[in-house]
Amino acid sequence: MMRRASLDLSLLPDGGVRWLDASGPNADIVISTRLRLARNVVGYAFTGRARDGERLRMLAQVREALAGIAALDGSVLVRLDDCSLLERQLLHERHLVSKELAGLDAQHPVRTGAAAILGEQAGVLINEEDHLRLQAMRSGFDVTSAFEAASRIEQALGDRVPFAYHREFGYLTACPTNVGTGLRASVLIHLPGLVLTKEIGKVLAGLQQMGLTYRGLYGEGSDVVGNFFQLSNQTTLGRTEEELQDLLVRVVRHVIEREEEARRVLVRDAGYIIEDKLWRAYGTLRYARSLSFDEAMNFLSGVRLGVGLKLIPALSVYTLNKLLIFAQSAHLSHTEGRVLSEGESNVARARYVRQVLATEGSGVE
Repeated sequence: MMRRASLDLSLLPDGGVRWLDASGPNADIVISTRLRLARNVVGYAFTGRARDGERLRMLAQVREALAGIAALDGSVLVRLDDCSLLERQLLHERHLVSKELAGLDAQHPVRTGAAAILGEQAGVLINEEDHLRLQAMRSGFDVTSAFEAASRIEQALGDRVPFAYHREFGYLTACPTNVGTGLRASVLIHLPGLVLTKEIGKVLAGLQQMGLTYRGLYGEGSDVVGNFFQLSNQTTLGRTEEELQDLLVRVVRHVIEREEEARRVLVRDAGYIIEDKLWRAYGTLRYARSLSFDEAMNFLSGVRLGVGLKLIPALSVYTLNKLLIFAQSAHLSHTEGRVLSEGESNVARARYVRQVLATEGSGVE
């Protein structure tokens, strides 16, 4: 049974961040896998053109339909249009909602009826670019499990709510690039080896030739920072769901192999230089008194590489994953109980990172 909540993070199943636990395949390189199915409900204008009342009616219809779906038992309904800006930023930083749904762009404030249903295995975004975004996230590189979770909700909901569908084109969506299956599969991947060996340009160009695209840590419109890339399929029209999944799996496996080879080259050809660089990154994080977001991400990238190469022992990938999210501005403000300025965030970020490394990296020397 879904229950409505104001944003109390303790009510979210696993805090909404089970995908950080580094339990999935290739978790040292692939932080997470996300699969999303875009759907629209017959009888309503697309979200961007719908009036407030229409979005609210659609939300009510979908909420009622979702209430009896077993895959969402224990899930929490969060009305983004009832949340504060800080609360919406928190959900976005945890990768639970998109920037658009959270209304974080000053030119596109949060819409009336914007909501997210957050469950342990999957969730639903309501009144985003499309009426519905059925999504599932998994730790590591696990496309199959993510697809199965999102598909279970899609099938159950499709029996109760009519989806906009065209016999020739497939599922109809607000953006033409999503027409067809409406499927967007993506991985958040860490590629410092390819960056340091200057092979990243060739790899990214190859991705685009294969029909994939890359973005930054938070997808479309975000910058690449800390050598973290989000890789996903570009279009959905003309290919089946199975074909799109197979494409992503095949290409990402190749990228993982290239990254592993690049790391071996670094150790072989520049071992002591790389080791010094990575330990300097750890030392900065361990003792800095002020860290900007970009600085923290870049130094975390170095430490993460050091852990992956077994040059820096006694630190877990899970610890580094937590730092990746919880050292961001909204989380720091939430911990402090007030909105922090940029300078205050930099000081709080450095303090938080020091505390985590002192506690969880006490065996590092």
